[in-house]
Amino acid sequence: MKILGLLAGFTLGTAIYAQDYLVGLKALSDGDYETAISELVPLAEQGDVISQLFLGGIYGDDQGVPQDYEEAAKWYRLAAEQGSSSAQFNLGLFYSNGHGAPQNYGEAAKWYRLAAEQGSSSAQFNLGSFYSNGLGVPQNYGEAAKWYQLAAEQGDSSAQNNLGWFYSNGYGVPQNYGEAAKWYRLAAEQGDSSAQNNLGWFYSNGYGVPQNYREAAKWYRLAAEQGDSSAQFNLGLIYSNGYGVPQNYGEAAKWYRLAAEQGDSSAQLGLGWFYSNGHGVPQNYGEAAKWYRLAADQGNSSAQFNLGIVYFIGQGVPKNYVRAHVWLNLAAAHGDDEYASMRDAVEELMTTEQVAEAQHLATLWQPGTKLDDLQ
Repeated sequence: MKILGLLAGFTLGTAIYAQDYLVGLKALSDGDYETAISELVPLAEQGDVISQLFLGGIYGDDQGVPQDYEEAAKWYRLAAEQGSSSAQFNLGLFYSNGHGAPQNYGEAAKWYRLAAEQGSSSAQFNLGSFYSNGLGVPQNYGEAAKWYQLAAEQGDSSAQNNLGWFYSNGYGVPQNYGEAAKWYRLAAEQGDSSAQNNLGWFYSNGYGVPQNYREAAKWYRLAAEQGDSSAQFNLGLIYSNGYGVPQNYGEAAKWYRLAAEQGDSSAQLGLGWFYSNGHGVPQNYGEAAKWYRLAADQGNSSAQFNLGIVYFIGQGVPKNYVRAHVWLNLAAAHGDDEYASMRDAVEELMTTEQVAEAQHLATLWQPGTKLDDLQ
């Protein structure tokens, strides 16, 4: 809750009223929540919007009192019904998350809209996201772009990044890489890691900006150092290929690992390949199989193919034609003829019972499912 924002335009009334109000604020700033509540509740019950808003924040943010979303929602609603955009936004947030009331995206959208129409950039962004995802309103990329634009023009970095994504893909606006790069840059310069990664991708591929691997590496690094797994993978790829930086498999492996440990399947595949070939890490077929498996479990077709080969030749794992067939079959389901040909070659070496078992396991498997759990 931003106290300065809440106090903007507020005028104190009678001297007694002002004194009670200031005592409550002083207690709040001192961390004396019991006194703050005792002073602010009577004012809030008389309809004072600022007191209602403060009480919503105290109960909603677990400030010195047990967190009570229902009590917070009560005070936010009273303030929202009087037109407070901050309360309208917070009430929308409560409905969106099911705090203090049953989750209701339609109600959330209603309150976000009221706040957004008053110029709240946070509400504009959230309303844009609701239109983008069809939450509480019909999915409408044009409406989403409109609200993102309003928030972006106020400097909201998340809205700037999303608007860049819309221009990049032609969602609700004509596809325009130059516009996308402009909004990505504005968000990236504010430290938004997703925008930094996206801008790096644009420099890597020459979308909306001249291709420049050095610039790409710069933006990837900024995002990667903030923990963005996509940027960590992309920076690893840059080091692996020597694009914009000296080729360095050790650095590539370092960034692949950071992304892989966050579950990035492309990085897991890359790290598995590095272990298989001894690039930047000691050659270790067992480690290679481990990382291939993690990526394959997520549905990465290249990792599924590699893991199938690993089981076929028994490299880092015991040789197992059934498992080899399962993974090659799953990889082939993505439509690659090479994967299907390899599966068929393995099948020629299997018994009818083994093929039936492998096919059965493949039909049971779903992304996120571990093959061991199906046996």
